[in-house]
Amino acid sequence: MLRPDAEKWLRRFERAPDAAVRLVCLPHAGGSASFFFPLAKALAPAVEVLAVQYPGRQDRRHEPPVGSITELAERILAVLRPFDDRPLALFGHSMGAIIGYELALRLPAPAHLFVSGRRAPSRYREDDLRGVSDERLVAELRKLGGSDAAMLADPELLAMIMPAIRGDYRAVESYRHEPGRRLACPVTAFTGDRDPRVSVGEARAWAEHTTGPAELHVLPGGHFFLVEQAAPMIATMTEKLAGTALSRP
Repeated sequence: MLRPDAEKWLRRFERAPDAAVRLVCLPHAGGSASFFFPLAKALAPAVEVLAVQYPGRQDRRHEPPVGSITELAERILAVLRPFDDRPLALFGHSMGAIIGYELALRLPAPAHLFVSGRRAPSRYREDDLRGVSDERLVAELRKLGGSDAAMLADPELLAMIMPAIRGDYRAVESYRHEPGRRLACPVTAFTGDRDPRVSVGEARAWAEHTTGPAELHVLPGGHFFLVEQAAPMIATMTEKLAGTALSRP
């Protein structure tokens, strides 16, 4: 059973008591822990998935969203401390990739960082959606394809989730990485070959943020390529995490 503080932040959809490694999964902007339910099912029992639930959505919808990437990383770090009895790997998509990077910088010895759908921390763009209208923000979400179209079309549901979406965009678009800080763990990046928010070059630059081995896997699809390309991603992650388990003392 999770401790009360961890229970708010972490979802364990599939118990894997004999897993040699844990994978902490960090959702995209506007996303929730349930996005990783299929991944948890696919990786168990070899890997135990801990999916993070940010404030401001689903069962935490009455809590104010956290508008800072570094604050999110610090708060998640605090609830992960009881889980360091096994190697911890991290997987983040889009905004979750940046949170995963900041979390990996704070962990004593992260086993692996998997990132998808996000340019490297040192690569920025000028597009800023923090101050745009709700209509413009919804249009952007539809273009990226990660949100349920029916939910975006329902005014009541949209009113419920919009504060969390705006908080997430505020966090990720105000983020600036601290030059000179680098990881030592392996980094595996995934990107879609038609992602309008990430070029292949921007994804390849993740290699600049670690002294460990780095790989880039380019798969067919847009920003949410990982939904249709789950099988090859899971195969790669399974292989890498099996290596982590074998190297465990």
